Amino acid sequence: MQINGIILSIMLSFIFFSPAAAADTMVNGKDTSIISATKEKLQWLTLSEAEAGMSTQKKDIIIDLYTDWCSWCKVMDRNTYTNRDVIQYLQDKFYPVKINAETKEVLNWRGKQFNYNEAHKVHDFAILLTGGQLSYPSTIILPADGSAPQVIPGYLKPGDMELVLKYFGEGHYGKTPFNTYMQNFKPTWK
Repeated sequence: MQINGIILSIMLSFIFFSPAAAADTMVNGKDTSIISATKEKLQWLTLSEAEAGMSTQKKDIIIDLYTDWCSWCKVMDRNTYTNRDVIQYLQDKFYPVKINAETKEVLNWRGKQFNYNEAHKVHDFAILLTGGQLSYPSTIILPADGSAPQVIPGYLKPGDMELVLKYFGEGHYGKTPFNTYMQNFKPTWK
């Protein structure tokens, strides 16, 4: 049973994008932005590199859809994408791609070219991925089976990201309803 992208997006945005969750940059009285500056770096791929990788090893693609002006995108870069557990899991189970939704670069995907859309001031590929429901940051999973993109809008802390990554990375997507998986999930990343 697959959960469609719209339902997953709505459920996760209610769960994770609350003012309390988004504002949590202090841990035990310490500013996590200072702590995060010393962490490892995630090796992002281009969309072309991820697509090429799919031809040799089937893994889901995860896209961090961001803009340069998005402050929560920067917080997610600083606090989530520098977390050792997130980095290791992404490198092992996914092809991680970072895409600026306002890039003017031509992007190629599955034999089609996508361009910046001057009328909407956003890239056509971002519109395609999100079904026109643009929100930044957005975490987008492109399942290896070619099914529809799964969009999770909003800031995700490492523990929130763990739920999403393991749902897809451990093969539960398409087999276990997300609600069931979420109820039985025990996060371990901080």
